Amino acid sequence: MPDTPLMPIPGQIDPVPVARDITPRADGRVDLIGLPKKRITELFAEAGLDAKQAKLRAKQVFHWLYHRGVTDFEAMTDIAKTMRPWLTERFVIGRPEVVEAQHSTDGTRKWLLRTADGHEFEMVFIPDADRGTLCVSSQVGCTLNCRFCHTGTMKLVRNLTPGEIVGQVMLARDALGEWPKGSMAGLDTDEDSAQYTSDGRLLTNIVMMGMGEPLYNFDNVKGALQLVMDGEGLALSKRRITLSTSGVVPMMARCGEEIGTNLAVSLHAVTKEIRDEIVPLNKKYGIEELLAACAAYPGASNARRITFEYVMLKGKNDSDDDARELVRLIKQFKLPAKVNLIPFNPWPGAPYECSTPERVKAFSNIVFEAGISAPVRTPRGRDIDAACGQLKTSAQKKSRAERDREAAGT
Repeated sequence: MPDTPLMPIPGQIDPVPVARDITPRADGRVDLIGLPKKRITELFAEAGLDAKQAKLRAKQVFHWLYHRGVTDFEAMTDIAKTMRPWLTERFVIGRPEVVEAQHSTDGTRKWLLRTADGHEFEMVFIPDADRGTLCVSSQVGCTLNCRFCHTGTMKLVRNLTPGEIVGQVMLARDALGEWPKGSMAGLDTDEDSAQYTSDGRLLTNIVMMGMGEPLYNFDNVKGALQLVMDGEGLALSKRRITLSTSGVVPMMARCGEEIGTNLAVSLHAVTKEIRDEIVPLNKKYGIEELLAACAAYPGASNARRITFEYVMLKGKNDSDDDARELVRLIKQFKLPAKVNLIPFNPWPGAPYECSTPERVKAFSNIVFEAGISAPVRTPRGRDIDAACGQLKTSAQKKSRAERDREAAGT
């Protein structure tokens, strides 16, 4: 771990008010990934281009970054050869460094990634028959300390930048080999109209459900997702993006208004006593306050239901009474909702056990019979610790020497 102080945390259920600054690049260059086109234009102007040239070059570079996925200015063939070294000297096209890539027996893929200033985090790709979902991290570590979650046992180091967040999506596209190939024609006049479509592609959906609480890194998550949803950026529909929160109530309305993605809420319990225990944030923003914020979430409707995530913990939150109370709460607040029941994914030292399959089925049946969708999520990637609640950087499990030996096959 680099010699960098952890982020100051005022309390386990409070947000970090000011993120620690990232360590500047040693070579002084600016990473363009994660920057909006307007900011790239400004940087080019500050570096010496006149206004017209800065705007044109920014448009060209932006297209190469997000429609072609290039990582080298030399690959930008419509930019003059004499211009490319000028760009290379001042700017860089970043990607998170891949420390380790793992494949599960069920097809799930997990990457251990490293930031330019040496901090490690993880992302997961989950392929299904009709979709492929990328689980994206928003922070290095987490501050919420949810007791069922392995990630919550980590210290929070820092927020990920917009570039480090969108860089996960770009890295996944690199690995899956599916960059859109839009035309470069007309960039000097009109915007290119190339659009990314999910047809025939492996990566079709994004969930902000990796390491960290997205709403405690709101500005950076917003900036990254705006690039993902931008028709001239990665061009993925907001209907294919879901942001998950443990219940940061004050930020939920802003999330709906300013980002506009689907919402998922880590509920996991229906009583104050139990939710206080397993999701400590509940002590700050209680269940009723949380559900009222869900009811007011902009854009929520029967066509765009709020997903309630509910991890099944043996003898803790899985009784018939719990199921009936869940139904009562959803109906009380008139929520357009569906419930994802998640069998608990164990990890060393976990204080809970998974509910039995029979108990999970009985719970699901009660919710279904009340007219609320309550599918049981099939655990994916358990053999590589990539399942829900299992993400915790492998740096804390393996030494660098161990990884080197594995890479060398010794």
